[in-house]
Amino acid sequence: MKVLQVLNVVALTDDLPGRGLCRGQVGTIVEALAPGVFEVEFSDNNGRRCDSLALRAEQLMVLHHQPRDTRPTDPDMPRASRAPE
Repeated sequence: MKVLQVLNVVALTDDLPGRGLCRGQVGTIVEALAPGVFEVEFSDNNGRRCDSLALRAEQLMVLHHQPRDTRPTDPDMPRASRAPE
């Protein structure tokens, strides 16, 4: 599991009905408050902040925008030409 850091884009792993947030809601870590505790800011579709709250690391998962390439590579072969596994 990736270590959580400030500016990571994260998703909630549980519903928080008291805050109107649901599992999968996307936010950004804006501050590390204590070991394993982070201030996460949630925004609406227009980018306006709708909530900010302290959450434990186990309530969050880091989102990735592209897959991690773990295949062996031939540095002389262009990336698009490599055979898929």
